[in-house]
Amino acid sequence: MSKRGSDFLYHWISDHLADAPIIDPVLMVIDMATDAKRAAETQGILGQEIDEEIGTVYEFIMRDLR
Repeated sequence: MSKRGSDFLYHWISDHLADAPIIDPVLMVIDMATDAKRAAETQGILGQEIDEEIGTVYEFIMRDLR
């Protein structure tokens, strides 16, 4: 992942991760990954740029939640 892509994803997740208990973690990860990729693309950051180094956004979010 490029520095720009990783910075965006770290900030996006910290801004959008709910403080409430997670009821359905699978659905939450899918929704967050989809929303993060859309938000990144609106800022000119392609999903491929994010996925290059970290794997998929899904994997990144799962690791971040541990």
